[in-house]
Amino acid sequence: MPSNIKCILTDIEGTTTSISFVYDVLFPYFKEHINELKSLTQNNQVIEAFSEVKKIVSDEENQELTSDDQVIEKLLQWSHEDRKITPLKTLQGILWKEGYVNGILKGHVYEDVPLALRQLQEEGICFAVFSSGSVAAQKLIFGFSDHGDLTPYFNAYFDTTSGMKRDSITYTKIAKELGYLPNEILFLSDIYQELEAAELAGMKTTQILRKGTEKAWDKTAVDFVEVRDSLDSI
Repeated sequence: MPSNIKCILTDIEGTTTSISFVYDVLFPYFKEHINELKSLTQNNQVIEAFSEVKKIVSDEENQELTSDDQVIEKLLQWSHEDRKITPLKTLQGILWKEGYVNGILKGHVYEDVPLALRQLQEEGICFAVFSSGSVAAQKLIFGFSDHGDLTPYFNAYFDTTSGMKRDSITYTKIAKELGYLPNEILFLSDIYQELEAAELAGMKTTQILRKGTEKAWDKTAVDFVEVRDSLDSI
């Protein structure tokens, strides 16, 4: 393939997956089952996440949370506000895993994505994910997708532990971890601020225009098949 692109880094919400799936299925499931976290307070991930919640609230609001119920209340508030906070994302992933494993949840992935993933893998293109959702949650969406287990197509996953999605330095860090020059990586997202940050870091960028997404970038594609077909011109 006559293209300089060696790796594609993709967002999830509004890019590989419908935003409505996240807001109408995953978020309500988390809120409905959030009290189950109180029975998981011996889980090391839960213990650490609860501690992080308390520290954030102390630092941001100068308030001390002294009970699990207060932590749960704060998590619910952040969930309603769709805060991109690492402990919230970690705990969402823990509860969602139960839903996926029990067959209650099935990850939505657009039909064009698996086809493009297969073709790009055959052509030697690396594929990675960068989402505000935790790495664990990312693997669940693709591992329990409505198109089967798609995780074998992905080489790496990144979340907010790598940095914020609208900070260019995050993309510089990701490029280094992937082992490619920034201009050898194509970043896909529906959000122009994320595309702007990736471009500032030197990555190539394309806005994915799913239904309801307004064009806000010069380079666009309607789906992953169009991305794959346009690689030789990037």
